Amino acid sequence: MARNPARPLSPHLTIWKWGPHMLVSILHRATGSALAIAGGVLFIWWLTALAGGEASYAHFIDLMTSDRTGKLNLIPAIVLIGLTWSFFQHMCSGIRHLLLDTGAGYELKLNKMGSIATIVISVTLTILVWFAIFARGI
Repeated sequence: MARNPARPLSPHLTIWKWGPHMLVSILHRATGSALAIAGGVLFIWWLTALAGGEASYAHFIDLMTSDRTGKLNLIPAIVLIGLTWSFFQHMCSGIRHLLLDTGAGYELKLNKMGSIATIVISVTLTILVWFAIFARGI
């Protein structure tokens, strides 16, 4: 297809200078998808285990927390910690967008600071939640 030289080129990602606001925008979409897909699958699995009876539910809980020897299962732990972070990141980003919808926070410095704050707050909340869970001894 021939390009008309009179028409301007559309901006592309290689032209833009990357900033935290771009990262947070991409993370918002990614975490929303992760929560919808992985969270939905995990939720349906949990409901199925719950409906399957006591033995089925006990197997689900053993698999998602620790094995029979008391050692933590690494893969489920990574998935659960990832979903927890996804939840907090998506929530913080949503709150940031809510504030932007009021017309506040569009100044470059404030926008950058708000974007960084969503990442820092989501990581901090995830660490606090999982510290509390591990302190209880799962």
